[in-house]
Amino acid sequence: MGRKLDNAMGLYLEGIRDGKAREAVQKYTGARYTQHSTGVADSKEGFIAFFEPFLQGHPVRDVRVVRAFEDEQYVFLHVFQSLDGGQATWVTMDLFDTDEQDLIIEHWDVITPYLETTVSGHSQVDGPAAIVDLDRTEANKALVGTFVSQVLQGGRVDRITDFVSAETYIQHNPHVGDGLDGLRAFLAQLAGRGEAMVYEKVFKLVGCGNFVTAYSQVKLGAQPYAVFDLFRVDNGLMVEHWDAMEPLPSPEQARNSGKF
Repeated sequence: MGRKLDNAMGLYLEGIRDGKAREAVQKYTGARYTQHSTGVADSKEGFIAFFEPFLQGHPVRDVRVVRAFEDEQYVFLHVFQSLDGGQATWVTMDLFDTDEQDLIIEHWDVITPYLETTVSGHSQVDGPAAIVDLDRTEANKALVGTFVSQVLQGGRVDRITDFVSAETYIQHNPHVGDGLDGLRAFLAQLAGRGEAMVYEKVFKLVGCGNFVTAYSQVKLGAQPYAVFDLFRVDNGLMVEHWDAMEPLPSPEQARNSGKF
C-alpha cells in the first residue's frame, strides 16, 4: 500500500523472520523508537538487546503477516508466528506509528497463544484478508467506534444488532462460537464466573476499507488486559471478528512505559 507498510513489514520480516535485527531496526526506524512490547526496552538498542538473544535461542522461525493496512501515519499488522517447528505458536497484532519520512517511531503489540482447537472451528488467523470498500473507511471506523463506546463500554447490548450482523458473524476468538448466540453464550459464561468484561479505555481506532481495529484496555474480572479487536465490515455491519489479548505487565516486566 505504501512505504509505511513496507517499513513495518520489513522490520518484522527482515528483523525477526530473517534474523537481521540490527540491520532492520537501523533501516526502518526513525530518530526515536518508543517501544510498548512487553520485555523490550525503548530505542534501537533496546530492540537489538532483546531480539539478538531471542533469535539465537529460536533459530527456526515461521513468521507470516496475514493482514496489513495503513491508516494515515499508522500501520496495523496481524501476524502468525511459529518458533522451532511449532514448539511455540503465537498470534500478534501490532500497531506502528511513523514519522514524516515514513520511518517507524513507536510500536504497540499484543501477543496471544495460537490454539489448535477453537469453539467456532475457525482459526485465529484464517478468513478474508483482501481490503475492499476503500471509500467506506471513515463510515466503517465510525460504526466500530460507536459499537465500542455504546455496547462494549456503555453496556447497551440491546443495540448490538445495530452494529453486528444477526445473520453472519464469524468468530475467530478461540473461546467464542459463531453468531450472536455464540457471543451471548460467552458473555453469560463470564457472568456466571463473576468475570465481567469491561472496556475501560479505547486507546486507538484505525481502519482501512472493510477492516477496522480497536486497541483497548479491558478488565476481565480483576485482571486488566491490552486487547486488539479486528473487525471486518460489510454493508454497514460487522460480519467477522479476530482479537488478541495480553495481561498488562508490571513495570518491571514491561521494561518500557507499558502497553499504552
